[in-house]
Amino acid sequence: MRGILFTREFDTTKHLSNRSRVVSVERTIRCAKSFPCPTNHVLGNSLLHVAMHINVSRSHKSTLQMASAVGLKTEAEQFIESVSSSAKVGEEGETDRGEQQLSAQLVELESKASSLTLKIDQLYSRCFSGLEVRVDASSVDATATSIVSTHDTETPSGHPASTERFEAVSEASFRELGQTRPQVMKALLTAKEVADPRGWQSFQANVHMLKLQRSRIEREAQELSALLGEAERSAAKARALNLLREAEGEADVAARIQKGKGSSIADASGVVRPVRIVLITGFESFNLDLYNRVAELLSSRAPGVLLKVFSDRDVLSQRSKVEAALKGADVFFGSLIFDYDQVEWLRAQIQDIPVRLVFESALELMGSTQIGSFNMAPNPSGEKKGPPPIVQKVLSMFGSKREEDKMVGYLSFLKIGPKLLKFVPGKKAADLKNWLTIYGYWNQGGLSNVVSMFLYLLDAYRLQPSVVPPEPLVETPALGCLHPMYHGGRGYFGTPAEYMKWYQREGPLRGSNAPVAAVLLYRKHVVTEQPYIAQLISQMESEGVLPIPIFINGVEAHTVVRDLLTTQHERQLVAKGGPAASVISPTLKLKDAAEVDAVISTIGFPLVGGPAGSMEGGRQADIAKGILSSKNVPYVVAAPLLIQDMASWTRDGISGLQSVVLYSLPELDGAIDTVPLGGLVGDAIYLVPERVKKLAARVRRWVNLRRKPAHERKVAMLVYGFPPGVGATGTAALLNVPRSLEKLLSAMRAEGYDLGGGSEAAASSTERVAAAAASDHVSGGHVSLDGEALVTGLRLQEDQRAVSEGVAGLLRKGVGEGLSHSGFTASAAEVTAPQLKSLLTYPESWGPTEWGPIPFLPDNDILVKRVEKQWGDLRGYRGMMTSAQGGLVVPGLKAGNIFLGVQPALGIEGDPMRLLFERDLTPHPQYAAFYKWLEHEFKADVVLHFGMHGTVEWLPGAPLGNTGFSWSDVLLGEMPNVYIYACNNPSESIIAKRRGYGTIVSHNVPPYGRSGLYKQLNTLKELLVQYRESPDSSSVLKEPIIDTLNLTGLQEDCPYEGSMMPADAVTSTNRVQEQSEQHSLSPHSAQGAPASASSGSPKQNVGNGASASQFKQSRPEGSFFLRPEDAERVDDSDFEAYCSKLYMYLQVVEGRLFSEGLHVLGTAPSEMQMEQYLSAYFGNSLPPEAIQAVAGHGGEGLQAVRSRLERQLALSAPSSHVTIPIAGSSRDPRANEWREKLEEAVTIRQLLMRNTEEIDSVLRAMNGEYVLPEAGGDLLRDGAGVLPTGRNIHALDPYRMPSSAARQRGAEVAAAILEAHKAANAGMYPETVAVNLWGLDAIKTKGESVGIVLHMVGARPVTEGTGRVARFELIPLEELGRPRVDVLCNMSGIFRDSFQNVVELLDDLFQRAATAPGEPIEMNYIKKHTGSMKAEGLDNPGARLFSNPAGDYGSMVNERIGASSWENGEELGDTWASRNSYSYGRGGERGRARPEVLQGLLSTCERVVQEVDSVEYGLTDIQEYYANTGALKRAAQSARGGKAVGCSIVEAYGKDVKPRELEEVLRLEYRSKLLNPKWAEAMAAQGSGGAFEISQRMTAMVGWGATAGFAEDWTWQQSADMYILDPEMSARLRKANPQAYSNVLKRMLEAAGRGIWNASPDMVQKLREAYAEMDDELEGVRK
Repeated sequence: MRGILFTREFDTTKHLSNRSRVVSVERTIRCAKSFPCPTNHVLGNSLLHVAMHINVSRSHKSTLQMASAVGLKTEAEQFIESVSSSAKVGEEGETDRGEQQLSAQLVELESKASSLTLKIDQLYSRCFSGLEVRVDASSVDATATSIVSTHDTETPSGHPASTERFEAVSEASFRELGQTRPQVMKALLTAKEVADPRGWQSFQANVHMLKLQRSRIEREAQELSALLGEAERSAAKARALNLLREAEGEADVAARIQKGKGSSIADASGVVRPVRIVLITGFESFNLDLYNRVAELLSSRAPGVLLKVFSDRDVLSQRSKVEAALKGADVFFGSLIFDYDQVEWLRAQIQDIPVRLVFESALELMGSTQIGSFNMAPNPSGEKKGPPPIVQKVLSMFGSKREEDKMVGYLSFLKIGPKLLKFVPGKKAADLKNWLTIYGYWNQGGLSNVVSMFLYLLDAYRLQPSVVPPEPLVETPALGCLHPMYHGGRGYFGTPAEYMKWYQREGPLRGSNAPVAAVLLYRKHVVTEQPYIAQLISQMESEGVLPIPIFINGVEAHTVVRDLLTTQHERQLVAKGGPAASVISPTLKLKDAAEVDAVISTIGFPLVGGPAGSMEGGRQADIAKGILSSKNVPYVVAAPLLIQDMASWTRDGISGLQSVVLYSLPELDGAIDTVPLGGLVGDAIYLVPERVKKLAARVRRWVNLRRKPAHERKVAMLVYGFPPGVGATGTAALLNVPRSLEKLLSAMRAEGYDLGGGSEAAASSTERVAAAAASDHVSGGHVSLDGEALVTGLRLQEDQRAVSEGVAGLLRKGVGEGLSHSGFTASAAEVTAPQLKSLLTYPESWGPTEWGPIPFLPDNDILVKRVEKQWGDLRGYRGMMTSAQGGLVVPGLKAGNIFLGVQPALGIEGDPMRLLFERDLTPHPQYAAFYKWLEHEFKADVVLHFGMHGTVEWLPGAPLGNTGFSWSDVLLGEMPNVYIYACNNPSESIIAKRRGYGTIVSHNVPPYGRSGLYKQLNTLKELLVQYRESPDSSSVLKEPIIDTLNLTGLQEDCPYEGSMMPADAVTSTNRVQEQSEQHSLSPHSAQGAPASASSGSPKQNVGNGASASQFKQSRPEGSFFLRPEDAERVDDSDFEAYCSKLYMYLQVVEGRLFSEGLHVLGTAPSEMQMEQYLSAYFGNSLPPEAIQAVAGHGGEGLQAVRSRLERQLALSAPSSHVTIPIAGSSRDPRANEWREKLEEAVTIRQLLMRNTEEIDSVLRAMNGEYVLPEAGGDLLRDGAGVLPTGRNIHALDPYRMPSSAARQRGAEVAAAILEAHKAANAGMYPETVAVNLWGLDAIKTKGESVGIVLHMVGARPVTEGTGRVARFELIPLEELGRPRVDVLCNMSGIFRDSFQNVVELLDDLFQRAATAPGEPIEMNYIKKHTGSMKAEGLDNPGARLFSNPAGDYGSMVNERIGASSWENGEELGDTWASRNSYSYGRGGERGRARPEVLQGLLSTCERVVQEVDSVEYGLTDIQEYYANTGALKRAAQSARGGKAVGCSIVEAYGKDVKPRELEEVLRLEYRSKLLNPKWAEAMAAQGSGGAFEISQRMTAMVGWGATAGFAEDWTWQQSADMYILDPEMSARLRKANPQAYSNVLKRMLEAAGRGIWNASPDMVQKLREAYAEMDDELEGVRK
């Protein structure tokens, strides 16, 4: 239809005269660009598509550019390039042939996809056909498909049932079965798994492989189809341009010269030739049309001058044409060019051009500027040349003398500089004057100015003997305000105050009390009359927001906000005077300032310096924070994309430099709620009006929060409960949610929020809030809140029987006795299917104009269709949290205006069909209903997500840059989102910030404890000390040492590798083989039959084909397993050395840190906790006496601490060995170092005591105020810079990754790994190493994992002039001195989305390494493996960066472990591989399914590398490590035919970069945490949350056994002793969190049943009995 519409539109022009045809085409283009009317959709659609066809899509050009960069340009893309670059009608025949080729390729791809679908159907048929399942008759309905034959039977209890036999099962019929009859589908899966586990596993692996191949082919077909459409549009564009040329009648330049209308340059031979000027523009492609018009005007005003115009994209897509134009050019002009490869190429091409003018581009290219004697080339030292001294003096006279205002002063100088320089003698000054004049013309912009710029240049340097004089500079103010209604948008106001005076008289929203938002605009867009500006202003007004549009150059944004805008808060500070007003800038001009409720920047970049400020990311962030704090209103960044086209945004998300401009840099200043407003289509800027609606609505809601009194605000507080059934309700990582709820709710009550029971009126006294936050149970005349009772009440609402009864059932269930007088009551609601459909349906009146020129025009019920595609008809849906009548139930608790609920589960746990159905494409219906009910029925003014972390921000959608179809955007709607998050996780918090519109409020991590030694470990240390100190009795101590050694399990950590004397009683079979057999794990088949997959009971048998041998641990060759009876046989000297080794190992265990307990929001550390923080941070660099002095008295100041410490040391000097040279008179060279450390310790103490600001910041955020930003990070690694908490944390500039320190540390780690591998493998290097690239460790270490990759490959970063990393270059083999190691980069979804620039640089590196000329394959394993895969016919065998599907996250291995839905480790490895088969890189490599390449890399992988970035998140603490690292290790092992794969763990939070083997780190972690009484006691004291943390670690222990085969009895036995057999501990856990305690029992039984733990029959029986008792208790049966 679109093609027909377009053709008809242009066919009407063929009967017109030439001039009429030109007018018709031009008018059509202009109308399409500016058509604002949303009422006439047909006309709007027609014009829109004409414009889209004329303006060649930038998305295609961008794809060509990136593809050509790595040599991946396809034949189809080459054809499109030729069509796009041609404007000659005579080439239509070639175009037709090209289209035929594309059509043939498309048919071939569609055929391949059909063939794969047939193979997939055959797999489904072989797997399921012939199976019979028995189901209750109630589940058999009229929707039964043809794949089922039914006959009636009877259940053992006599209830009617049916036996169903499945025939001719296909993929489609299987999907239909899962949607319409999920219980039958689940029974079918169980039947297959039980009957044929190996077949079931094989089916999953094979069908996933085929589906991945099909998805890649289908995507290629889609892209090819788009290219076909592009070809049609390109051809149409050529015809349209030809019409313009015919009508205009192009004149031949040579003919003009011959007629004497102008002059030109004569070369050495006297031959006259035209003056050639080449203009290349970068990030202002919207001006290409302007520059082409300049070229036409210039040719008429200066005949003999040829101006050729290119964009930066042409440097790659049409390089030969650009190169030909540059050859022999007289003038080069470039602007806004930053791409490193383009810059390097251009520098080489333009070096011989006499006049070179480069503005606002990469420093390296700007250094090529040359005009007369003036140039910008750096000195030999590398420093830029400055202007003459007198010019420097003149320049210093401009600006406010402030560092941050230097660029603003420079702009002022540009205006008057040329006039002043007239009086400065010398040729260089004259040339500088000319340069400034030319720059002034360019900076002012517009057709007349740019033409005059070139005329001035031609005249000033006599490039033409006679030339039309340039017109005077047409100036637009450097700063001003505008409105479409004021002089047609071409009149300007000098200040925002002047604008508001006019607006209050004539503006559309005058007198409306609408929220006022300052909108910062690019001045150049105003000068060039970009249509989107008027559209943005008008639409914001239509959405109820009064805009103050302020245009600026970009560098002066902070001065505008600081000096010309004010707020109610700032005026109050000024009125109050005194210290409160000291934060106000003295440059604030209240008489010229307009009062605003919010600040919106459409520019992005840092607030201070704008694009220039991005040179040093974050350098002026503190100044920006000061300015925005004084305003204290929301600061929002929302802009159309100027670097990226809309098609690529909607397809792949925002990426590269565009993401840095809109997200990374503004977040340093505290920007929130970033909304992309549109983007490029061709070379024009378009808005998506639907996104403008979203922006205006969110700004309006934030402002309304500020305006609405606290007692009227409705607050939805959400806690988490995933995974279900294991006690997770009301938990969050590192945070004690129940106690934090108590403190926050108490503070809210004091602030005036309505919590029921007649809350006080709003309180303004900060003392009241502080008093409320300081008490765990502040009543203030009300019953104290009990956080644990709140969590218990929420758990009661999860009762499935009550849910099935709907609202009545939940209300009857109630909230429990603990909340009977708290004001909280049960709150339940049901959302019907029609209601949900209505809430997910866009207005019927909406048409294409609301969506802008996106690649499709959606139906208004597109979201409903997507949900029903995945979950079936909503009217018949009976799934998670649905009542028997089909209502979608929304449970929770309510007190006054506060709703407390549990965020719905995603529907993953226990749902094995997610892998087959890919249900993660949409949230399940109740999930959507929950959030829509909050917004539209409860009418929440703000939603508060409580802790780390929820799931709404992880829902499917654009990876970055929400669209109207991103589920996080859809469900959060207009609600402001305040998100409490751990300060040490900037990686995941930026996902909450960017995809979930979260205003982050960070909280501190718990204090650090040291492991110490306990039980047998302590006994062993004492024995070892005795052994070392009493040589005479050493022989007597050997046996007890060995006996205690065995009780601890330490022989796995420290094997004895000394000599043994022979003995008749024991033969050499005591060697490793015998001991391995004695200590191997054997399955206990008597422990029970395999549990039903749907029973929910623990899996108690390894299952078919799996045995405990898969968990057998290997021991070093030549080592002995010592037994007490071997004491006499052990060589004395070897045993002494062994004891020393043991002692050192115990010291390592003793000194390991762990996170002790959980943090309570807004709670400052106690003195003991402060000592723990400081001791962990300073280690041995400050003695305990100093730590204690600071912890106890640091609040009195540094001098008081020093005095107290000196007195203490003086008193203890005779007996103390500690000397601390802190006295001022000390001559000890360490004195300054000690003083600095003490000062740092006092500072850290002061910052930690400000934990109370966490509560303050939550209240500020819920009041619509500005929340201070701060870098997220780790105190131990990053120091005081991450404190205080209560901040809106952010990440780092991705273009500076890796930092130089990270690269160095990464190289050291990689070198150590390679050396260790060589030592264990006869000096051989590994051919392939898998390195996990995670967002969390990359942010916190600033890219150490990237440094590891670079060292393995043999590469180093190349930085541009701003310090940003521009390329990774290969180190020559002669310098490297070893082979290049191939690297499989497994990326987390966060790394993939947050560091796309690094992904592209790495991909470029691997592609170049794969084709490195002259390097033999035995010295370049990348080249070797790429060549092998290429010989097999694989596409893009150089791909090395793999992750999950675009916009999706996680390996799903942890979901399978959590649901006990696995049979063996190989199956889990397959799951990991199926989820990580998607390749990323340059060009169109944005999630291509390449399972064959991944398998090829895995088959050569000999080692996996994983960084651990913090104490809090160790291998045993969270599920992600075994689900990724462990499963990757298992996948590689399977691909290698069972050969062992090593795994190096790097604990990156310490100074030591020594890598350890996976098993060693697991043992250390278990000893220092899970099995440590100190850790256990600290967790148990945290109530339900602590019990859940213990439970989760038991699940993770199963995960490590399942994936990495880690199965050592002592870990399980000591866990049972600690948590089950200890009656006091078991009683505490059971009472605190029954579900979590039940999960501990379940995992122990599962470990025993699967052979991970060789538990005794007696132990198994005890566990069974305890589990059965807990099962009855949870079911409500009290014994």
